[in-house]
Amino acid sequence: MTDDYRGGDGRDQKLLPQSAAASLRPRPAPVPPRRSRGSRNQVVVFFNLIFSVAMLVALVAVGIVSWGRSQFYGQGPLTTSASYVVPRNSGLETIARGLEREGIISSASVFEYGVRLSSADAGLKAGEYGFEPGSSMFDVMEKIRSGQSVLHSVAIPEGWTVKQAYDRLAAETVLTGDLPPMVPEGTLRTDTYRVQRGMTRAELVARMQAAQTALVEEVWARRDSDIAIKDIGEFVTLASIVERETGRADERSRVAAVFLNRLKKGMRLQSDPTIIYGIWGGSGKPSDEPIRQSHIKDENPYNTYVIKGLPPGPIANPGRAALEAVANPSETDDVYFVADGTGGHVFAKTLDEHNANVRRYRAIERAQNAAADAAAEPADAGAKDPVVAQ
Repeated sequence: MTDDYRGGDGRDQKLLPQSAAASLRPRPAPVPPRRSRGSRNQVVVFFNLIFSVAMLVALVAVGIVSWGRSQFYGQGPLTTSASYVVPRNSGLETIARGLEREGIISSASVFEYGVRLSSADAGLKAGEYGFEPGSSMFDVMEKIRSGQSVLHSVAIPEGWTVKQAYDRLAAETVLTGDLPPMVPEGTLRTDTYRVQRGMTRAELVARMQAAQTALVEEVWARRDSDIAIKDIGEFVTLASIVERETGRADERSRVAAVFLNRLKKGMRLQSDPTIIYGIWGGSGKPSDEPIRQSHIKDENPYNTYVIKGLPPGPIANPGRAALEAVANPSETDDVYFVADGTGGHVFAKTLDEHNANVRRYRAIERAQNAAADAAAEPADAGAKDPVVAQ
């Protein structure tokens, strides 16, 4: 019996009787369909390759960006608070390497890219910055961009001379650079200044001078028109003497009134601080050196026991309180004052009253010296230890 079957060419064919060996012989496989010309085109193959590579690159880029973003915004490596000084005129690369070196950020490269992508590279400011534990690179960038750097205090007390102020500025390690030439006495504002690490000493001196000029002009503009002062220079000079004569806020205006009254009467000021400045200058009197009669009689332009009127310039840098006291002194006829032994002064209108006050002060001074000498004497070498009851 013969059967029909469909051949490889798609046409029905008769199934012819075959021997067992022939039936087991393998038949040829069907011929596959022919590929289109387009699928064999090399351009298509090339673009397929390009597309595959682009997809791979895109996936890698997305991964890198995702990782970089997590690094930039994620918790940083700091475990304790730290500070870092951003030098002046330093570029982003220098800042990034320094932050990485100090362990504030984990990767300088990530920080650089993050800052640039945030368009903040031109806004980073010099200064010293403090960072909290775990600060992210974004937090670090924002802190440096804000300019909120750590501030240090530099204190110049009222009544200090320019020499003393310069010595303090020279010793301040947060400041940099050389000091400018010595400025005129009385031209520095005595205050506590808040400065960034790396500020130059010349810049701070200029800032102190500008502040003193503004202060003096402000107080001078509100002065009592009846005070016996010719100009703003004499005003600062007298204020410096008042500053050095007393540190008591409750008596500055009265001390100023005494000196102004003496100027009106043509009397010498006879101020001890002017003797000290005339002999020892801005360095001040050595603590173990008393004022001697030879000092009082020393003829120099600052010694108001010798000269009449005011010395040629200030003897210190006066603060606001001393300037205010001279600009608006107390209304009094006092022309004398002397120490009272307790840190203050007693005032007098006449010489007799003053001499009596001086005698009282001398007695207090002698008693204080005697007490100090007694306290300094060694204990009796023959004294025995007290018997302790058992």
